Order: sequence, then C-alpha cells, then structure tokens
Amino acid sequence: MAAVAESPAAAAAAEDREPQREAVPGLESQRRQIENGENGRGPPLRTGESWFLVERHWYKQWEVHVQGGGQDPSTFPGCINNAELFEDQVNWRLKKGLVEGEDYVLLPAAAWHYLVSWYGLEHGQPPIERKVVELSSIQKVEVYPVELLLIQHSDMDTAHPAQFNRTDSIGFQEDLECAPSPSTDLVLRTAQEQFLVSPQEETRLWIKNAEGSFERLCNTRVTVLDAALQTGQVVIMETRNKDGTWPSAQLPAMSSTSEEDEDFQGQPGICGLTNLGNTCFMNSALQCLSNVPQLTNYFLKNRYLEELNFCNPLGMKGEIAEAYADLVKQAWSGHHRSIVPHVFKTKVGHFASQFLGYQQHDSQELLSFLLDGLHEDLNRVKKKEYVELCDAAGRPDQEVAREAWQNHRRRNDSVIVDTFHGLFKSTVVCPDCGNVSVTFDPFCYLSVPLPVTHKRVMEVFFVSMDPRRKPEQHRLVVPKRGKISDLCVALAKHTGVSPERMMVADVFSHRFYKIYQLEESLSSILDRDDIFIYEVSGRAAIGENSREDVVLPIYLRERTPARDYNNSYYGLMLFGHPLLVSVPRDRLSWDALYHILLYRLSRYVTRPSSDDEDDGDEKDLEDKDNLPKPGHVAGGSSQDPGPEQAGPSSGVAGGSRAPVDNAPGPSHWPQRARRKHLFTLQTVNSNGTSDRSTFNEDTHGVSFSSQPYIAIDWEPEMKKRYYDEVEAEGYVKHDCVGYVLKKAPVRLQECIELFTTTETLEKENPWYCPNCKQHQLATKKLDLWMLPETLIIHLKRFSYTKFSREKLDTLVEFPIRDLDFSKFVVKPQNESAPELYKYDLIAVSNHYGGLRDGHYTTFACNKDSGQWHYFDDNSVSPVTENQIESKAAYVLFYQRQDVARRLQPQPSLSDPPASPACGTPANFEFMDIN
Repeated sequence: MAAVAESPAAAAAAEDREPQREAVPGLESQRRQIENGENGRGPPLRTGESWFLVERHWYKQWEVHVQGGGQDPSTFPGCINNAELFEDQVNWRLKKGLVEGEDYVLLPAAAWHYLVSWYGLEHGQPPIERKVVELSSIQKVEVYPVELLLIQHSDMDTAHPAQFNRTDSIGFQEDLECAPSPSTDLVLRTAQEQFLVSPQEETRLWIKNAEGSFERLCNTRVTVLDAALQTGQVVIMETRNKDGTWPSAQLPAMSSTSEEDEDFQGQPGICGLTNLGNTCFMNSALQCLSNVPQLTNYFLKNRYLEELNFCNPLGMKGEIAEAYADLVKQAWSGHHRSIVPHVFKTKVGHFASQFLGYQQHDSQELLSFLLDGLHEDLNRVKKKEYVELCDAAGRPDQEVAREAWQNHRRRNDSVIVDTFHGLFKSTVVCPDCGNVSVTFDPFCYLSVPLPVTHKRVMEVFFVSMDPRRKPEQHRLVVPKRGKISDLCVALAKHTGVSPERMMVADVFSHRFYKIYQLEESLSSILDRDDIFIYEVSGRAAIGENSREDVVLPIYLRERTPARDYNNSYYGLMLFGHPLLVSVPRDRLSWDALYHILLYRLSRYVTRPSSDDEDDGDEKDLEDKDNLPKPGHVAGGSSQDPGPEQAGPSSGVAGGSRAPVDNAPGPSHWPQRARRKHLFTLQTVNSNGTSDRSTFNEDTHGVSFSSQPYIAIDWEPEMKKRYYDEVEAEGYVKHDCVGYVLKKAPVRLQECIELFTTTETLEKENPWYCPNCKQHQLATKKLDLWMLPETLIIHLKRFSYTKFSREKLDTLVEFPIRDLDFSKFVVKPQNESAPELYKYDLIAVSNHYGGLRDGHYTTFACNKDSGQWHYFDDNSVSPVTENQIESKAAYVLFYQRQDVARRLQPQPSLSDPPASPACGTPANFEFMDIN
C-alpha cells in the first residue's frame, strides 16, 4: 500500500485543526472511516454541527484511489483542492448556484480532519466550513451564508454588504440558555468596524421588514437563524447621542426633551421630569432611584448591556431595563434641563396594567414594581433551579441564614440584589404547643409603621336651645374608634349640657344629610363634614311616641319667581341652616307651631311692630282655611336629617337629633292682637320638596304617621324686611378652638423598633403549625439580620383598617447622617467595621395632600457634587439640609457609609477634603416647601 504524501501547507493546516497527527491508516481503513464510521458521512445531521465542502472531482478521485487499493499511481488524488468552488483566489467567495452531488460533497468535521491529515489542503485555500441549521423542522447544511445590507442611521442612503453564517458563534459563552450560538453580535461588531464607530460607544440594531417597518434587534446574543435574518435584509445601526437620546427617538411629534437647547450644559443628574398628567408619583420614584450612585454608575458605564436577560419568563424582555437606562443616560448627560418620560410611562403601563392611564398612584408601589422589573430584566441567572425552603430545625442561626441567602442568590443575582436586598429573621411561635419556627427571608425595602395615636380632633358647632345664644364652634378630642356618644360626652365638658340632651347631625346644602344615633361609630364622620350638635329637651326624641315632645326638622325656603309665560309661577329655594325644634306633642297645632318657630328664630327674625298690624287679617287668620295648610311629610328616617349649620353657609353636610324647644306653649302666651304672619308652614320630605300625604290636622292639633319635615316659606319682601341674614349666619368660637392637639414628632428609630415588635397574627392570616396540624393565631417577630448597601425605608403613612382610612401626617425625625442600625441587627456583628451598620441619607420621596389627592416631590443628593436638590416634576432647585425633614417624607433612601467611601473618587493633593456625606452648600435662601 502506497504511502500518502502531504504538502507542507496541508500539514500546517492539519496541524492547526488536529494538534496530534495520527498515523495514516490503510486505504480500506480510510474508506470505512470516511464512508461508514461513527465520524463519517453516515450519522444523521444534528443542529449546530460543522460540515465541510469538498470539491466533487477530488472526492471521486479519492474514492477511485481507495477502491483500487492504490495499485494505479495515476489515481492518487493529491492535496485537497477546492479551487473550482471559488469565484476567485483572493476573497475566496463561493460560487453561486453550486449543487451538492454535482459540484461538491459534504463531510462531517471528523471526516474532513482525517482527509486533511492524510492528504493535506492546497496551499492558501481556506476550509469551507458550514453549520447544520433547522429550517421548518428539517436539518440541513446551510452552504451559503446570509448576506445583509448594513446601514448607519445617520446615512440611510449608504449600504455596506456583509456576509454572516447563521450559526456563527463569536464573543459569548456557548452554554447560554437563551442563545447557544449568540452570533448576531458579529453583525453589530462588523457594523461598528465598517462605520468606524468605537466599541465604547453604545449602538443598537434595527431590522427593516419586508413591509417596510422597522423592528429592534434587542438580543444580540441569539443566532442569525433565531433572529430570522434573511439574505438581502437591511440592518440599520444606530449610535446613541451624547445627550443620552437615540436619533430614532427625535421625531417632531415625540421629542423626549421638554426644552430644546442644544447648547445647554448643566450638572449631570440635575434634570427635571415632565408631568404627563398625574405622573408626579412616577417622577418622584425615578428621581430617588436615579440618585442611587451604584445603580446609576451601572447604567452609565453600560454594564447592563452584558446582563440584559431577554428570556426570563418573570421579566419584561429587557424592555423596562432599557427604558430606564435611556432615562438615566439622558438625565445624567448634562444636556437637558428636563426630559419627557413618555416612553418609560408607556412601557410601565404595558407590563403593569394598574399604572395604565393617568390616575394618581403611589410612588412606593411604582418603586416596588420598578425594582422587581429591573431585577428580573437584569437577572444573571438564566435558568432558575428549584430550591426547597428549609426551616431552622434547631440549627444555629448563622448556618440557616447563610443557607437561605445562598438559595436566594442561586435564583436571583442582579445589580438590584447587590444594591437593595437584605435578609430578615422571622420567628413564629405557636400559642398552643410552643413550637418555634425560624426562617430567613430576603427583602428589598422596609415598610415601617408609624406610632398611631388613638385620639382624634373633631370640630363641631353646638346649637343651644336658648335662641338668644349664637351657635358655638368647638374643637373636641375624642377616641378615634369611639362612638357618637363619645362626641356628646366630650362636648358636655365644655358646655355643661348633659350628653342625653344632645343630638348630632350632618348638614349638606341647607338640608339634613344625616342624623346620627348614639351607638354609631365616629369613623362614619369625615374631617371635611360640618357637624352640628343640638341641645334638645330631655323629654323629646325623634320617632318615639312615648315621649311628651316631638322633634321637628325645619327647613327655610324662599319663594322666587320662576320664568314662565306669565311669571305667575313661584319656585321655592332652600337657604340658611335648617333647624331641629322640639314641640309639645299634646299642644301641636299649626298656630302653636308658628309661634314656637317665631320664638326660636327671635335672634335674627324681627316681630312685626304695631305699625305692621293688620286688623283686617284677624278674621282671615281665625278662618281655618287661611291657616298654613299641611304639606307632604316624606316619612324621613332619623338617619337622614342633620342640624343647622352654625358657621358660614358652606352647605357642608351635618346631622343631629331634633332638639326640644323650651319656648312657652301657646296657651301661656299673653293675649294680644294678632299680627300678620311673616311666613307660612308646609310639610315637606327630607329633600325639602312638598309632598302632602301623611300629615293630618284636626281642630285640636296636628298628628303624623311618620317623621315630618316642616318648611318655613318666606315671601321675598317679608324675608328682606324681617329676616337678618348676617345675624342668622353668625357664630362664636369657644376657647377650645384656639387649642391645638400637637402631635409629638417621632424618631425614625421608634418606627423601626415598632417594626421589630412581636405581634399576634390576625384571624384572616393564621399560621399552620406542623406540630398541631392546624392553623394558629401565632405570634410573629421580624428582626434585621443582614442590611443592603442601599436601604429603602417606606413610612406607612396611609392607614387602611376595617374601621377607617386616613393619612398620618406625623412628623418623623430622621437623621441625614449616621443612622446607626447596630442595635437593630441581630446577626453577630463585626466590631472592627462599624461603618457596616451606619447609613447616610441620599434621597427622600415626599407626599403632600390626603388620601384622594396629593402631590409627590423628591429631595436628592447629587452623587457628583454632593449638593441637595428639590425635584418638583420638571422644576429643580438647590436646597439646604434643614429643609429636607418634613411631615411629607414618605420613602427614605439611605446609603451605607462603607459604600459611599468606596464610590468616592480619590482626591488629589490639591483638592479640599471631601465631606463624609452629601455636602451642605452655604448661603442658600431658605425655601419653604411645607
């Protein structure tokens, strides 16, 4: 058997491929290895494998040679020569239209290496390596690479052709779950080389589809095949502008900057965010997060590009991280006074439907979503393994904590975890068997409660039965979860009137909105309600026939001419404050009621003088038909009415029980000549409109089948003449109104202590005891075990309970520097590193207003200048440290001191010494933000 000669070039090529050259086997052995062996042409194609093209004539010559046993020297094939497959000998471009079996044969990688080692490769020729791809579930060797047209965004008219194998793998690990052969990065790097763009500049790719639309090629770690790139497709490379924006975003109708000023150059990070409509909560959260140095440096240095996780099912395909990165780069470019976060708002609404639209939301809720979204988009763990949570089972805390943290990091590893995640120690004790369960749980922020006062301040108006006394305004301190009776008891201490002779009512728009029962909860009364408490006779009550007196709700109405064809129709309009009047049941008649009401109104209603007497009316007045006729009684419930308002005519709702009037009865009044009536009386419903159905009258008195409402109807001229509106609206302030229940400020440390206090679980959230085999109302205690680099503290100002909903405006005193957590951390501490437990403030999210409305702003310390600034949407102004602490503080951002020192640039010998925390500039004019 003849030996096979090898050329030097072939030997060199084979040496590159096969470092250890094998001895040349016999010809029959060669045939078996190439044709039928495990590494030969027989095995099926597998996606991703390499196959090589061999010129068909050379391969046929080799087959003749090995089949003939080498007897004919003229059949020796010599070095592998693929020259017929190339268009030229310079660029070595493959000819178009080559057909397998006619022009070439395909050999697997092992067979190719064997032939090269035995026969060599023609000097200078490159091997023609191709990959196996899966197209429509069929594996095939893709002979011709994808040819793309590369265009730079700034010059859409220039196209550079470039060829890419669909399954090339360059520059990335092969074991990535998302992209086993992440070769599209080659497209990006090729474009950077062709357009002379530095690799340090941030670029991205767009694909032009057949219909002419453009689509982002977000994940450059996938293969050309997975990216579905086709020959002839246009790929545009875009380079980020110096101001942090992208050229493609600079459309006239969708500018990301609110102020166009190309020459503007300011302090990086001092950039406002435009309010898009109730988006101040989002702006506040973004400004706080933007001023966390570690996170902002991470994005500014483009480290996020290497860690974008496009295949995380819990993430948002990298879109939230990219949208946030765009905001950070623009805000910290120094080229914008303010930017418009429209794209970010759209992305948030797309992935979190609760933030769709333009309703007001909570900055802490958005912050929680954003931190979670950024974490999943940047999670370095591509495939989360199953981790079983283990109880302590009597093991040492340090061992259990270390195991819990390692398990957490096995599934969660991102810059968010590095920066914001800490570890709780949770201890649950069963009240029956005493079983103790200890677990360690990660956290991203602390939601600490505020010490809640059990008292409430309420302002009310007291209306005395004495018509000569003006209503009095009182400020009362009552139990927050008290009853209406507690309100009466508190008022009794100021007035000396027994609580049993008081009724509480709510007035709205000159009507009784509600009359409260003594056992009702005070939580049903809002702070904005106008509450009136009426003094009533101890003999009277609404709807109780056993009492000697009856309480009548009284409305005031004025006749006003309505627009009609002949102006003959008169309308009735409510005015002033309604009354609750006590009337003796046994002497209740229309005439008696008229005089009782006249007595009750005597402070601001003038009786007619003798000159006003009209004897001609006496006969008419004695005539029953001319007496005020009863009207409709609405059968109003005692829950509907409310007392008259003693203050200004604001029309705020108030409710009260009807007082019994102590006016002398008609039989005791001195006999005198009748005077003309100032007003008429009419039965009405609870809304003050007439309804004659349930009120009856006989010669002795008035009876009613349900709660009556009586309207006093005034003629305009009579009202103008005898009714004093100024006096009717008058009221006086009791001395207690000047008193203010000062809420003592609390220290932030008190809130943290309250957070770590042992509590008993509620019935709605019991704990299942593995020993008792049932749910128990166990006791639970949370302790801090490990603190993060940046600690977010959420002050729970919004209180939602089954009894009430309110915002706590307690002043929380929090330190700017040296917040010491050493006494709160239960993990054994490192005495040589006290800075691991001390924190400095770097940002505050503020909330002004109440539950239903409000406004969010931000205080933040610039990481470069050390100067504090106040961010109010697109307005930014410098502030001093003594302006930061206020009742509006809602979310606090603290940075650990050792991290601050690590991030602080090393000063040169000529630089002044740096402040240990964000500095306080001198001579800034005080800005009153409260």
